[in-house]
Amino acid sequence: MNAILYTRTGCHLCDEAEQLLKEHGLKVEKVSIDNDATLREQFDTCVPVVEIYGKVRFRGRIDPILLKRLLYNSN
Repeated sequence: MNAILYTRTGCHLCDEAEQLLKEHGLKVEKVSIDNDATLREQFDTCVPVVEIYGKVRFRGRIDPILLKRLLYNSN
């Protein structure tokens, strides 16, 4: 399963989010918003932003309980 993680340079919450997603078996594609004006406008103060199943599921911190529910109850 894949997740897109929208990040910014130096974002410690982004590093924590990446680790948590990997711990749950997700393949993480990191996308920096720093050099993309459209993404910066959309997610500027919200990173990390996590997209799973084509939808934005988390902004800021990831709630581990909600992540488990999303991943394991999605069948």
